[in-house]
Amino acid sequence: MSEGSMVITVPASSANLGPGFDSIGIAVNRYLTLTVTKNDSWRFIATTDTVKGVPEGKDNLIYEVAEHVAVKYDQTMESVPCEVKMASTIPLARGLGSSASAIIAGIELANQLLELNLTNEDKVRISSLWEGHPDNVSPSVYGGLLIGSHTDEDTHVVYCGVPEIDIVMLVPEEELMTKKARGVLPTEIPYRQAILGSSVSNVLVAAILQGNWELAGKMMVRDVFHHPYRKDLVPGLEDVLGCIHELGAYGAALSGAGPAIICFTKLGEGIELEAKLNERFPQFATELVKPDANGVVVEKIPMSVK
Repeated sequence: MSEGSMVITVPASSANLGPGFDSIGIAVNRYLTLTVTKNDSWRFIATTDTVKGVPEGKDNLIYEVAEHVAVKYDQTMESVPCEVKMASTIPLARGLGSSASAIIAGIELANQLLELNLTNEDKVRISSLWEGHPDNVSPSVYGGLLIGSHTDEDTHVVYCGVPEIDIVMLVPEEELMTKKARGVLPTEIPYRQAILGSSVSNVLVAAILQGNWELAGKMMVRDVFHHPYRKDLVPGLEDVLGCIHELGAYGAALSGAGPAIICFTKLGEGIELEAKLNERFPQFATELVKPDANGVVVEKIPMSVK
């Protein structure tokens, strides 16, 4: 990085969309932003309440990921110390990929400072290995909606464009840690249930690819992979899924591991849906959001000359 500063912006993401468990995700217009300047040592400074209390030194997740990438390419972040100001509009522990955005930010930080020239495919592979699956991290790289599969051997994602829809998030006040939400899932499910879940997921994907969000929404509420097991952790989830079509929306699903719920509706009808949800479910904060089209973005700001 030349003299001046660099701004890295990473969108939030919502994973699963119901039966697309651990494989489908969409980027939304809530962001983690890093303003990076050269410094004598590494320091991370929170500038918004959403990231207050995160580590200020090398135990910061962003630095840990960046150093992991550096070591992978036989380098070290110690050679490029910086001050990093962090701002975020992504609520923590609500199922909007706050940790995934930090992971992508760390990868991009190393990519830019060490001039690694990583491709988007490289970034998705590295982040999926760190995260364990591609549904949150890949939308934060590409923007739009991604469908992916990940194993220790390889990672494959398909970019599906930027859906022309409105999205309303229902965000409860309480946090829900992913570890707890994962802990209620079974280690196995019956064969017939797996077949049903697979067929619902397949139709969800086909409907999305055809732009048939009405059908996709019907599939969202028929998930058998995680909704039934996490409903007790998210009071109101069953009620939202049960009435979402009555309210005129396409569908709804738990966002990631929750506890936020993501609701999809026709483009231009988000404000109306938000009002209906706000009236029906006052225990949630409602937020009208839109799909992010850009993914991670880097802006170089040269030092001003007086």
